[in-house]
Amino acid sequence: MIRVPAFLALSQYKVNVKNEVLAGLTTALALVPEVVAFALLAHISPLVGIGSAFIICLVTSVLGGRPGMISGAAGSVAVVTVSLVVQQGVEYLFVAVALMGAIQIAIGLLRWGKFIRLVPQPVVYGFVNGLAVIIFMAQLEQFKVPAAAGEAQWLAGPALALMLGLVALTMALVYLTPKVTKAVPGSLVAIVVVSALVILGGLHTKSVGDIASIAGGLPTPHLPQVPLSWHTLGVVLPYAIIMAMVGLTESLLTLTVVDEVTESRGRSNQDCVAQGLANVASGLTGGMGGCAMIGQTMVNLESRGRGRLSGVVAAGALALFVVAGSSLIERLPLAALVGVMFMVVIATFEWASLRILRRMPRTDVLVMLLVTLVTAISQNLALAVLLGVVVSAVAFAWENAKRIRARHYLDAAGTKHYELYGPLFFGSVQAFTEKFDVAADP
Repeated sequence: MIRVPAFLALSQYKVNVKNEVLAGLTTALALVPEVVAFALLAHISPLVGIGSAFIICLVTSVLGGRPGMISGAAGSVAVVTVSLVVQQGVEYLFVAVALMGAIQIAIGLLRWGKFIRLVPQPVVYGFVNGLAVIIFMAQLEQFKVPAAAGEAQWLAGPALALMLGLVALTMALVYLTPKVTKAVPGSLVAIVVVSALVILGGLHTKSVGDIASIAGGLPTPHLPQVPLSWHTLGVVLPYAIIMAMVGLTESLLTLTVVDEVTESRGRSNQDCVAQGLANVASGLTGGMGGCAMIGQTMVNLESRGRGRLSGVVAAGALALFVVAGSSLIERLPLAALVGVMFMVVIATFEWASLRILRRMPRTDVLVMLLVTLVTAISQNLALAVLLGVVVSAVAFAWENAKRIRARHYLDAAGTKHYELYGPLFFGSVQAFTEKFDVAADP
């Protein structure tokens, strides 16, 4: 086992280089179909999505406040930008992404990232469970093929049976490999074995190349070709603000999840700045916006990636795929990557939240379910978390408003005394005034 000092491994502590490298390679393979799908969702070239993932992953891995967390071109941010690209064009997207990054840098420098601590645990549970549902639903798209009319239709017959069989085999390998050996991540073993089975066996199933070609070059500096005017700022600023909030919400809550898994603590403000720098760099190289990706982060953690090196390797592998390895990567069966992501869903979902459901206060259960549903249905993470925090705050205020207690007595001189207990704030004013009987007081 080779161990190197922290400064050589680009981490805050000693790491196992072999684990970091293998985890990074596995994570990069899991990133490719996701970022390609998100790029298509945002109506831009898949190559732009991969280039953006390379930039964002590299910058946040080196400068971020949470080693082991993987960032890239994210679907939650891509959803926000669809209307901007359709109505104004892709050049306006690049400006919005750079401005998004500037806003995130400002939030980090103002040290507002610490407010993530105010998010209640039921909201975190709901957020994570909702994201697990989103990841699961996203994989179902790989079970569809283009139809003659241009609309996708579900796989059927032998094609569906083969896809399901390969997915099941992948999941079994991911689960069983660690029980045999921990020298290599189970996800990487599963991808290699299933890919070899498909390629060498001549099996016909969907591959990465069926989504899009990833051959090309690395991102280069690109100044957005838009007018420098107040009108341009007015167009992109609302999108930039929403993207910044959505990106930081997902990133900081993912940071919280990684803290729990690794039993360590990340730096939220540092990560805000790093996310901002990454998005500025992405925007100025003709890229899309991004943030932490909980699915790929869990792939990295499950593969025992804990330091910055795993993220740097993942970014480097993405660059290598684009420049020299596109023909091989495009042959990878999507079933193998879907199987890995299904195992990520199982690992991501907070099963503990179901076990303690009966012991949780009803308001906490309501908040958790609300955040899960809003996250899964709308995919608006900022809205889901905001609703959860607001409902939790209202429930907290309501409960504390009822905790005013009073005791009164008359002393020997006939003076009436009141002794009050409980929190006094705007919500308890009515309960407070009802404790006094001014008309009957001496």
